[in-house]
Amino acid sequence: MKTGKPRGERAAGLRQRKFALLRRYRLPEALVADLLPGSLSQSRRRCGKPTCHCATGAGHPSWYLAFMVGGKQRVEHIPAAWAADVQRRVAAGREFKQAITEVLAANAQLLVLERRQARR
Repeated sequence: MKTGKPRGERAAGLRQRKFALLRRYRLPEALVADLLPGSLSQSRRRCGKPTCHCATGAGHPSWYLAFMVGGKQRVEHIPAAWAADVQRRVAAGREFKQAITEVLAANAQLLVLERRQARR
């Protein structure tokens, strides 16, 4: 996603948008600050060095975070040292998304019940 802006300006814009949404929906920053979308997976790849053990073996383990931005899938390499923390954040993001989905479904069901009640 090239925008022509330096990374610092893009990061600042993303932070501004994030905090505007948190204010708009009155979400505490502590609730969603760590959450990540998508999924974390591990795959194995060969480095290409003919003398490396991976040339004949299964390859080096590599971690990847896959997520959607603007309707397009992004896949980013995650350092092995970050994998456990990213996995925790992805799981928390999934739980939050499921909770919001349940709230919206409950709202829809309550609307239907309210409409039925009003008919009587």
